[in-house]
Amino acid sequence: MANKIGVLIVDDSAAVRQALQEVLSSDPEIEVIGTASDPYIAVERIKARTPDVITLDVEMPRMDGLTFLEKIMSQHPIPVVICSTLSEKGSATALAALERGAVDIITKPKLGSQEFFRESCIHICDVVKSAAHVRVKPGKLRPLPLRVSPKLSADVILEKPKLNAMIQTTEKIVSVGASTGGTEALRSFLEALPADAPGILIVQHMPEHFTARFAERLDGLCKVTVKEAADGDTVIRGRVLIAPGNKHMLLKRSGARYYVEVKDGPLVSRHRPSVDILFRSTARYAGRNAIGVIMTGMGDDGAHGLLEMKEAGASTIAQDEASCVVFGMPAEAIKLGGAGQILPLNRISAEVVRLGRN
Repeated sequence: MANKIGVLIVDDSAAVRQALQEVLSSDPEIEVIGTASDPYIAVERIKARTPDVITLDVEMPRMDGLTFLEKIMSQHPIPVVICSTLSEKGSATALAALERGAVDIITKPKLGSQEFFRESCIHICDVVKSAAHVRVKPGKLRPLPLRVSPKLSADVILEKPKLNAMIQTTEKIVSVGASTGGTEALRSFLEALPADAPGILIVQHMPEHFTARFAERLDGLCKVTVKEAADGDTVIRGRVLIAPGNKHMLLKRSGARYYVEVKDGPLVSRHRPSVDILFRSTARYAGRNAIGVIMTGMGDDGAHGLLEMKEAGASTIAQDEASCVVFGMPAEAIKLGGAGQILPLNRISAEVVRLGRN
């Protein structure tokens, strides 16, 4: 296949380098053009051939990954995907790397069931292909055209509803979906919200265990309270619930109380958690009392769900192309007709607050 995505793997573990090479080489759109055991060797590889994407360990001898990342971003910007452990230290360092310009996070491949390994391969390859569409340059980021593989729909998780969403309620619910570039977009969005903002549910495509640390970091920056969602958590004003990595999150309603259900299930739209799952459940249980926001990310997860929200009477917003890192998910939602408004990132918070007060 012509024009394969060239990937350089940088990791001090020979076992991880081999495992990543096998996983990435299994995708016909990806070519591993080299490996390096530390940043100094990586520099020589880059001089020989510039990769489209670098997968980077953050804990290495001679030079740590964060220092190398900063040098890449300042001297020779290349999309970087952080390859991290699931440890608390690894999670914190990986999130720091995102703030320094890394595109996304993957967890180091490990042995498991055949289904686990298959899903791990899908996720790793999808993240690398998404990163290849980000142009890390000064000024406007210019994503390339996307091609997305077939995927399951939200029907595999959501049971058939017994009742339509209730029309009368006193509270607004805000459901937000994001992927590549979403960690910084969400930080910007949430930091601008007042403490009494409507209850917010977020699906950000992120590996297991990283969402808790991500929520903790946002909680320290924002006026609203931010936490990783737990099954049964109540949705209330001033609270933001972020779907746990590797779990689907649904909105439910019991009388006047909105709450979330956190559950296992297959990949939906090639993701778990899936934005489509959140949006469809919001359409069913909140209807016109909801606000849907779809942000930067590759693929079309959330596009169909946002349309369902709009058809149920919800207000819907898509982030505009100029402010997206990857204009994939919002573009697909707009194409389907699911976006009631198209706004730059810096205007979405104010519009959500305005809609929440009406």
